Amino acid sequence: MNTWGLAMRLLRFLTASALALAASSLPTHAGAEPLRAGAAVAAAAPQTVPALRQWTAGSGSYGFTSSSRIVVDPAHTAQLSDEAATFAEDLGALAGRAVAVVTGSASAGDIALSLGDGSLPAEGYRMTVGSTLALQAGTDAGAFNGTRTVLQLLRQSASVPAGTAVDWPTKAERGLMIDQGRKFFTVDWVKQHIKELAYLKLNYFHFHLSDTFGFRLESSTHPEIVSADHYSKQDIADLIALGQKYHVTIVPEIDTPGHMNQILAAHPELKLKDASGTASSEFIDLSMPGSYTLIKDLIEEYLPLFPAPYWHIGADEYVTDYARYPQLLSYARAHYGPNATAKDTYYGFVNWSDALVRAAGKTTRMWNDGIKAGDGTVTPDARILVEYWYSYGLTPQQLVNAGYMVANESWTPTYYVLGGAKPDTKWMYETWTPDRFEGGATISDPSKNRGSLIHVWCDNPNAETETQIAAGIMYPLRGLAQQTWGSPKPVATYAAFTPIVAAIGHHPSWPGTAQPGNLARNRPTNASSTETANFAAALATDGDPGTRWSSAYADPQWLQVDLGSAQAVNRVVLRWEAAYGKGFQIQVSDDQSTWRTLYSTTTGTGGVQDLTGLSGSGRYIRVYGTQRGTTYGYSLYEFEVYGGQLSGTRTLTAAGKALDDPASSTASGTQLITWTPHGGPNQQWRLTLNGDGSYTMANGSSGLCADVAGGSTAPGAAVVQTSCGSGDSQRWVVTPLGSGDYAVANKKSGLLLTTASGADGALASQQSNSGSVYQRWQIG
Repeated sequence: MNTWGLAMRLLRFLTASALALAASSLPTHAGAEPLRAGAAVAAAAPQTVPALRQWTAGSGSYGFTSSSRIVVDPAHTAQLSDEAATFAEDLGALAGRAVAVVTGSASAGDIALSLGDGSLPAEGYRMTVGSTLALQAGTDAGAFNGTRTVLQLLRQSASVPAGTAVDWPTKAERGLMIDQGRKFFTVDWVKQHIKELAYLKLNYFHFHLSDTFGFRLESSTHPEIVSADHYSKQDIADLIALGQKYHVTIVPEIDTPGHMNQILAAHPELKLKDASGTASSEFIDLSMPGSYTLIKDLIEEYLPLFPAPYWHIGADEYVTDYARYPQLLSYARAHYGPNATAKDTYYGFVNWSDALVRAAGKTTRMWNDGIKAGDGTVTPDARILVEYWYSYGLTPQQLVNAGYMVANESWTPTYYVLGGAKPDTKWMYETWTPDRFEGGATISDPSKNRGSLIHVWCDNPNAETETQIAAGIMYPLRGLAQQTWGSPKPVATYAAFTPIVAAIGHHPSWPGTAQPGNLARNRPTNASSTETANFAAALATDGDPGTRWSSAYADPQWLQVDLGSAQAVNRVVLRWEAAYGKGFQIQVSDDQSTWRTLYSTTTGTGGVQDLTGLSGSGRYIRVYGTQRGTTYGYSLYEFEVYGGQLSGTRTLTAAGKALDDPASSTASGTQLITWTPHGGPNQQWRLTLNGDGSYTMANGSSGLCADVAGGSTAPGAAVVQTSCGSGDSQRWVVTPLGSGDYAVANKKSGLLLTTASGADGALASQQSNSGSVYQRWQIG
């Protein structure tokens, strides 16, 4: 959100309202700006995400003014003081001024908080809008949810139509999971998303703290397993405190007995070995006493750290072929009887872990895929809550029949995989419900289903930055909020829902709506046409999701941005209004005359289209619409352009030949060559952006980094591969040249990466800039 612009808009509302109040003893809003489209009709429910469950229109309106206060019912001060303080902080961020909190009776323009309505569900609230705006609930959680509704309404206008809302959720758990085990998320990112979840009335945050690439918690019992990037116990305490302030429950997961790579790297003696002696890098050996000692140490160390009523043991994707591990069968029969199966070792572990968790007064949670029929004599305790993510093993109904509570964490549509699958938010909003499990499965009693989350899985941790992830999950989180809250949908289609999402924006202290690195933000923008002066081209690049460009009702149309200089472009985000482009192209140019197409489609679906994997550069960029998706024109809330950061696995080619580690050599000092592209790992380079803007380039086959022999600064010195370090001779400055070409200069020498010729086997070296085709690299 453009915080300054929002503050100015609210200031105009407040100033106008204050002047009106000074002129009359009655509250009036003659000077207030008009409401957004749809809000002026009193009979229509005010727009929020999720939508209000019940709305009865009244007469008149409420106005937030420069003297509006938060007034707490004296009978409930002890219960509501925290909620009032949090509300005042957030409302102050929205309004750009301090908002007073008092006890007593509300006056015109005030917002009143009270409890005592026992007829409402635990998270429900009643909102009565008139000369004052009153929130009443049965619990502090319900009152808090009411304050989130008020924030969203005042985000859109200082005036709220009169009426009464009664609102409560269908599902008890609504939220987000992040895979911190594979990718470390900064404390600030997590804090922002605690507030973001609360803004959407989402109440559950699952921390997946260990997995393939990391163990992310400070440990006093086993410091040897902790990754360099990790959370201190104080970090966790601070996050939990913020979660409690915002009514967001934080539930931890230490994934066992699979996905234990980081832990087992420090304890290779506990790796599960097959009959031939081959050790698994991810499975711990459940036949060894030391495995139980280690896992018990961790569970008992962290159980007191997290006050949530749940502990997630993981228990997913362990062994599939138990015959390979005869020691698991021996262990099972020794502990569970002569008829036990090898799988009983796994089931017994689940119950052993559950006993530790239950002894601490908590409920165990686990993924569903390990629980199957007829493969063991031991049954996992039915008091475990099973999170159903895929169609493996027992169906959701079979799990419920066996006595389990379940949660719908289905791959479709809740999985957001870095560099991979993404939620189909249109289908989520228009078709899916939280009681539709993976593969279309259902259960007969929906009360046995706790709810659903969006799941951010970081199998490819470098595929997206934190910023990209935040942008990518913005709309899925809002679709999930609507569906799990379960109120009547405000509009029938996802295309009509996205403008509502844009209007309510992010939580008031979100650090900015247009994401950092957006090259198009506030750059000179023009268009082929505009529908009216209210929908100017510049509104698509102003960083405000509540404003938009809209074109004339004809094809073709274009929106063009001057980036100021040649820029690399690898990602474009189009945030469409309901009038979207079915057919369009993303094009770049050096001169506004000759255009190169980076992306083309004839099957656009609107909503938010996040176009990644683009490759090209130019000073100018445009979206060129060839076929409208509706009878209207083209309309964009935001046209975002990202580039410069080429991090990820890339291929570098010059004169049609790819930079190559010859014969996939693993020897340090091997001189690099260029060769006909074949896509093999020895022609793939993992580019990592450094803090100084340069890149380190590691070969996909050898793992060694591109370097200059001996760190030389002389022209003609060989470009080689050596063990990766931090020296400037391994840092490369990538500069776009236009037409999709780049210069790649060594940071230490300033000389350019150059291939000797266009022949296979040509040697790579560093040379002075000659403008040669052998110094112009395509990075794909």
